[in-house]
This record gives sequence, structure tokens and C-alpha cells, in this order.
Amino acid sequence: MKIGIIGAENSHAAAIAKLINVDKKIEDCEVTMLWGETKEFAEKTQKDGQIPAVVADYHEMLGKVDGVIIDHRDGKYHLPAATPFVKAGVPVFVDKPLCCDLAEGKRFLKLARKCKTPVTSFSIVSRQGSFAEFKKELAGLGNLAMGVSVGPCDIESQWGGIFFYGIHQVDLLLAAFGTEVVSAQVNLNGDYSTGTLYYKSGFVATMSLLKKNAPGFGVLAVGEKGTLYRPIVYDADSPFMQSTRTVVTMFRTRSEPEPYADILARIAVLQALQRSITLKGKRVSVKSFAV
Repeated sequence: MKIGIIGAENSHAAAIAKLINVDKKIEDCEVTMLWGETKEFAEKTQKDGQIPAVVADYHEMLGKVDGVIIDHRDGKYHLPAATPFVKAGVPVFVDKPLCCDLAEGKRFLKLARKCKTPVTSFSIVSRQGSFAEFKKELAGLGNLAMGVSVGPCDIESQWGGIFFYGIHQVDLLLAAFGTEVVSAQVNLNGDYSTGTLYYKSGFVATMSLLKKNAPGFGVLAVGEKGTLYRPIVYDADSPFMQSTRTVVTMFRTRSEPEPYADILARIAVLQALQRSITLKGKRVSVKSFAV
């Protein structure tokens, strides 16, 4: 299987290519082509991932790869790059986030469905074994009242504001507690802001948006039978192992690993949080993410 990567500024591009091409962790698979935002980014990622070819225009990959990974740092560039491949029937994985606009995301996924092209998008953080263990233990807490996620996030990031790193915590919370978030709000507090997700059931989840002093990600749940906290410890073989296997399996089988509603729920929540930031902390309704 031949894979192309679009985007070399993001460290994920080199990590995935290294896992496949250098460490040989995925059988019968090779990253064969790369497009980078700059010559310098492309050359470094090509060297680190031992990728045979760098192209000046990512359209050159059409007809030459079996699957494409879209990997810009800023999500606003993701879907314009992914669209030609979806139209051509080439399976696409869009690294986090899918995009930075819910309406754009809906149009893209409707196009993918129309073209019968498999696509998916997710954060690698929720794919770690430590998070899977957390989810298994949730049942022991009984009825849940509150959830908390902890992690780094610069809400003023040049690569999409809260979308850039906030996607990791939103993905964790929605994967743990469900997607029925009706509104969201950011409490602006300099380098230590918080985001609050309000669920239809009355459940509340809080994100710790730490620009400084954040050693990693963690997730906590409070229920009638106790409290459960787990730091997200990356898998020993590679933080990218499980997600890369999931992506390559989709490329091979053309079977999508998760529903569109789950993918769009993250964008809908992030968009509400971003809107709350713009409105100086006002609580904002989460728009419908049904396709």
C-alpha cells in the first residue's frame, strides 16, 4: 500500500512516516510521497521518515497513492487539500482537527458520502491504551455528575486558536461522556483558562486550557460511587501506533472507523468554545452536527 502525506510542518507527519518506513511497524505499507508547506519542512520530514519522493504540488499524488494523510498544523487548510482526493475516491485521514468550521465540515462529509470515499479524523490522545482503561472503569462510578480534562492549550494559537490543541481534550471528553453537548463556555483567565461543556442531561464537563505548566493530558470523572482520574500515558510502542493502524485498516478495507456525527460533534463544540472566546466568555449554544 502506498500512502501520501500532505503537510510537513506538523511533527505528526514525520512520526507516522518513521513508524511505517523506518521502524516497519505496519506490514505491506509505505509512505511514498510527501508535500510540505516549505522546502525546509519537506526536506526534514522526508529525511526523518525516509520518504522516497517530495512533490511540489500535492495534486501530483493523484493516481499514485492508495490513501492520503492530511497533516497541516492549522486545520483551515485540511479540507481544501483533502477534497481532490475524496472526489477521486482515494481514502483520506485528516489529522486533528478535521477543520475549523462546522458548515465546511458538513459539506466535506456529505461530499465523501456522495463519492463513496472513506474518510475519518480523530486525535491520537483518545486512542491510547490508558484512555481505553479509563473508559472501562467508568461503569464502576454509577451515575456520573461531572467530568474534567487537563492538558496544554493556547486559546490564542496562531494555528487555529482553541482548535489547535483544544481538539485533544474535546475528543477525550466526548469519547468518555458522549456527544450530547448543548452549550459551551470559556472562562478567560490568561494562561490558565477553562472551558465548560453543558450536556442535555445536566452533566457538566470542564476543560483545563493550560498555556503553561501542563505536563500532559489527563481525564477525571465524578460519580455517585466515587472519583476516577487517569493521566493519559502514551502507549509504550508509539503514541501513533494505534491511530496509524486504524487509518491503514480504513485505507485497506474502505470501512470508516467511526460515524460522521462523532467527528462533527468535536468541531461543533470547538466552534462554540471559539465563539465564546470571541464574545469574552459568553455561553454559546452548540450547533447541530447531524449530517
